[in-house]
Amino acid sequence: QVQLIESGGGLVQAGGSLRLSCAASGRTFSTYSVGWFRQAPGKEREFVAFISWRDGITYYADSVKGRFTISRDNAKNTMYLQMNSLMAEDTAVYYCAATAASSGLAYTYRYDYWGQGTQVTVSS
Repeated sequence: QVQLIESGGGLVQAGGSLRLSCAASGRTFSTYSVGWFRQAPGKEREFVAFISWRDGITYYADSVKGRFTISRDNAKNTMYLQMNSLMAEDTAVYYCAATAASSGLAYTYRYDYWGQGTQVTVSS
């Protein structure tokens, strides 16, 4: 079992930055791939970024590539999402997720554990 708790959301002006954190319970966090997803009002949950546990590969949605950076600190059982050059369309509830899988990581159904979400609002 893995429990995930996000933090770091808030209100920021367009062009600003935020760093989201996701603290995980469990001793085997290093063997889980982790990802970030987001859901805007009236829209489906969409993929943002992931890190594969097996080879450390990172991958980003085209909409955030070059602006967002996903990282993890296994010693602290924590993952991060650094978000720069934020735009109004980045406004959403952001969720972190974890899975023992190492493929298909852009899809929500591959993840077994989810955080409760943290709101990010970007004002234009």
